[in-house]
Amino acid sequence: MGKRRSGRELVRSLSKKQKKHLREFGEEHPFYDKLLLLLLLHSCFPFQSENSDKSSAESDSETEVEQVSVYHKLLATLKTSPESESEEEDDESESEEAGESEAEMDSEGSQETGEVDGGEEDKNDIPEEEEATDTAEQTLSQDQADGADTSCDPHRGVIEEFTDVKHESEFSLETNFMEEESGDCNADKRDDNPFKQHMDKELEEKEIEKMSSLPKSSSQSQWPRLGQLTFSSTLEKHKTLKADKEVDVKQLYLHKPLESTWPKVNKQFLPSVNKPSDSPFTPLQRELFCIMNTYRDLFYPERNALTNGEEIRHAYCLHALNHVLKANAQVLSNNAKRRDRKPGTDADDYRDQGLTRPKVLMIVPFRESALRIVHIFINLLEVNEKKKIDVSNKKRFKGEFGSDPEEKPPNLKRPEDYEAVFAGNIDDHFRIGVAILQKSMRLYAPFYSSDIIIASPLGIRTVIGAEGEKKRDFDFLSSIEILIIDQADIYLMQNWEHVLHLMKHINLLPLDSHGVDFSRVRMLNLNNWSKYYRQTLLFSALQDPQINSVFNKHCFNYVGQVAIRNMPLTGSISHVVVQLPHVFRRLEAESVASVIDARFQFFINNVLPEYRDAIMSHTLIYIPSYFDYVRLRNYFKKEDLNFTHICEYTKKAAVCRSRRFFLKGEKQFLLFTERFHFYKRYTIKGIRNLIFYELPTYSHFYSEICNMMKATDNGVDATWTCTVLYSKYDAQKLAAVVGIDRTAQMLQSKKNVHLFVTGEN
Repeated sequence: MGKRRSGRELVRSLSKKQKKHLREFGEEHPFYDKLLLLLLLHSCFPFQSENSDKSSAESDSETEVEQVSVYHKLLATLKTSPESESEEEDDESESEEAGESEAEMDSEGSQETGEVDGGEEDKNDIPEEEEATDTAEQTLSQDQADGADTSCDPHRGVIEEFTDVKHESEFSLETNFMEEESGDCNADKRDDNPFKQHMDKELEEKEIEKMSSLPKSSSQSQWPRLGQLTFSSTLEKHKTLKADKEVDVKQLYLHKPLESTWPKVNKQFLPSVNKPSDSPFTPLQRELFCIMNTYRDLFYPERNALTNGEEIRHAYCLHALNHVLKANAQVLSNNAKRRDRKPGTDADDYRDQGLTRPKVLMIVPFRESALRIVHIFINLLEVNEKKKIDVSNKKRFKGEFGSDPEEKPPNLKRPEDYEAVFAGNIDDHFRIGVAILQKSMRLYAPFYSSDIIIASPLGIRTVIGAEGEKKRDFDFLSSIEILIIDQADIYLMQNWEHVLHLMKHINLLPLDSHGVDFSRVRMLNLNNWSKYYRQTLLFSALQDPQINSVFNKHCFNYVGQVAIRNMPLTGSISHVVVQLPHVFRRLEAESVASVIDARFQFFINNVLPEYRDAIMSHTLIYIPSYFDYVRLRNYFKKEDLNFTHICEYTKKAAVCRSRRFFLKGEKQFLLFTERFHFYKRYTIKGIRNLIFYELPTYSHFYSEICNMMKATDNGVDATWTCTVLYSKYDAQKLAAVVGIDRTAQMLQSKKNVHLFVTGEN
């Protein structure tokens, strides 16, 4: 109890600024994480547990558990877990009234000139380079993996831990049976059913060894809507998978209620003049679902919140719900068979479950995304208005995951994509369990009684915990059969380490039994082969090496993988509307690991000296990486350069001062982070010289930053400059900015490239 109380005291001791930062970014400001400063002296990685100085004994023991693959050893290692106390987190949540509204931040009027202090430094900004890290909220005590959302709502105060005891037996798979009138399970027994084919496949030991040691073979195909597809697999060469031009819902092996509800739910994306015989899928949905339904892993890097985001969400919700309904129908049907079976019947005929109940894990960035997913589930399960499904705790869910229209600040002009991404409730610390049984849905189900878990990376990270922590749990991830990671690009702006942490703890053997009936558990789960059966669906707005790495290194599906690999023909540079010369300066690096230091040395030795002269004033330096930002800021301080800086941790008052100093020319340089631009999208006025220290993560940020120059009408258009640093390892980002053809030429040539954009290119 002492530790728990001390954790509460830490949360209570946070200032308003710290609590506000914790809500906005999902992590404590690194300036206040004193313990992390000591850890960073010994490690450059952003995630270390509090007991990371201990020897590898703990990690070794964990590895031994993960490697157990024999049935009797699994039984021997299981221990009975005592009932955990359900204690609410007593951290307080206060809403902080900002001194200046965002509308005032967007204007350079008289309110900015009223600042008293003339210094540009934010005293609460990070003073040393060792603090350059995105860290998890280590002051938060770890929650039990009960599915109840115990995070704080700034408008409701502390939310008590939620337990839904009265619905436990109603949604239990072990004590219920398939309704005779439904007949839902009959179609699922067909041998050509994709669900049955995938889950009933019995791999051999040599096939597992082959997947672990041999490289994947790949082939390519061109599809009408998705474009260039790359199929890869280890076990066998891919048979050419062709896109279905016409899709009959009955041929998709959808669970019974979904056949009738899907056309109605998806009607909003179809042409207004749609005949009953027409496909209930859009062309994009048809090709995506064709791949999903084969249980291959899928990476689609062209998700757009403005255009196809909701189409994709509906498609993967249909697939996830179809999988859960089929799996549960199989269990309920076997329950009835076991009840009526004759003595002496082989129990192995009824292996239909995993070691834990959760089957689908859906990772989404904001509460609004979870709200929309649950609404889609409800609509898909309701056959008609007369047959409404019973949804437990629906009112509480709407209250916690919905948004108040009055909360949105008025008169804020932001790009359309910003409005689409940050619509609704954008809290990024949540998790919720969903149980579905026949004609009922239970929200806030405990994780071990849930079929589907919907969570943010931060929400799932606080349950998993870190190595050495006593209160952590990831057993509920042991039998995940479908992992859906939507809007993966946003996690690059939040904290990508949360995603990596999740991937390291999914599909491991559980440490406790959690009341499982081992006679019903599939052999693939007992053999610790779950990861080879897991389907991973990854959706992103862009291609990024970190996202590609997760798809290539953490996905082991025996069926294979499909990745969409379309390269842009033009690039975002064509959207620059100001006449501006672009100079792309190539730097050389021996490896990916050395490119960070090579870029810094190239900048201070070759680029910065050209801008030291006072005539090169109003120079904005755009920096995607926060680590690079701190490194440059410290160097500028050391060299006593006339500069100011804005990052995601800078207070509003300091942002106002920095923008005003830069506009008036009182500060020659402005260091500007990509993460600040992602979350705020302020227009920076007064830019005459622009330096991209690294190509932006989002290609459209390149044109947005360049077009900020038109906000300054002072007749100095001829002096505008734009310099971009790149290396051969930036091929994907470079192609997104200048197009694939120019990229190929620039990578072949080691000379600097000069491009002049007139606004019509």
